[in-house]
Amino acid sequence: MNHLNVSNSMMIRIIFTSLICFFSLVSFINFTGPSYPEKLSEWGIFEGNLALLKPGKGLVPYSLNTPLFTDYAEKSRFVRLPAGVSVEYKANGVLDFPVGTLLVKTFYYSADFRKPGQDKDIVETRLLINEAAGWKALTYVWNDKQKEAFLEIAGDDRQVTFIDKEGKAQQVRYVIPNQNQCKGCHNSNDRMIPIGPSVAQLNGDILFQSGKQNQISYWKSHGMMLHVPALQTIARTAVWNDPKTGDLNARARAYLDINCAHCHRREGPAQTSGLFLTMHENDPTTIGINKPPVAAGNGSGGRLVDILPGKATESILWYRMQTNLPGERMPELGRGLLHAEGLALIKEWIDKMK
Repeated sequence: MNHLNVSNSMMIRIIFTSLICFFSLVSFINFTGPSYPEKLSEWGIFEGNLALLKPGKGLVPYSLNTPLFTDYAEKSRFVRLPAGVSVEYKANGVLDFPVGTLLVKTFYYSADFRKPGQDKDIVETRLLINEAAGWKALTYVWNDKQKEAFLEIAGDDRQVTFIDKEGKAQQVRYVIPNQNQCKGCHNSNDRMIPIGPSVAQLNGDILFQSGKQNQISYWKSHGMMLHVPALQTIARTAVWNDPKTGDLNARARAYLDINCAHCHRREGPAQTSGLFLTMHENDPTTIGINKPPVAAGNGSGGRLVDILPGKATESILWYRMQTNLPGERMPELGRGLLHAEGLALIKEWIDKMK
């Protein structure tokens, strides 16, 4: 009997130890994940001189009608779908890209904004890879010689100088987010997703190697997108600073959608705020009109409602867009400089509300 008890005890101990080893191994595998190239050049995304950002095979440029503001950084965007695979048309929201899709976004500053694309200072290239387990974000930081970019998990910062469109010298401490911060914005119900590439945002002309063409038409004709309806029936996001593309409301809503709604939407990190700024929200209170904040604290700037019609400077939304105080400014990440033109648009939009 005693011998049986000892044997059972030893067996239980062996099983318990084995389980610990098993779960430790699983945890290690999940933590470390697959290995990724340390250098951007090792991806083979760009051909020749890396700094020219010349797309390699399968890489297609794309642009958004109203892009996210990031301290006046200029951006180049590319998408690469898996060979022989297309994306399904989706009327609303970011496209559901197939597993194996690669999104490439490079942030840079022209030395003089009056001469765009000349004498560029390339700061970072971000990759979004759609893996079987979901989207993975990787950031590659460019070296001073602009010859290579290196994988950086912990984030970084860079002092950047440039001449703006008015000929004035500007400088910014450009902050490169760490991986956790990437997840903070690219978040939908705790799943990482891209920000921006919806059919409404892509419904515009850009210059391809074959010439200027509407992006949706290009994707359709090249087999990149399936079941595309007639182009005239597809929604088009207004260009925030081009009155020819939409009225004041359309342009302001487009600006708030891309700059704020990645958090302020029903599936986003700020869902508990009750302030939802996606384009398809139509309830005035939901988008902040005469809506008191849930918990703004000092972030209210002493104001009582998110949007007070006719009075932008008395609105919390306007206040948080124009302040740089930590814990109060919005967006929380990606902005060290005030976006004067965007702020002027939102101020005009609120001031003209009745």
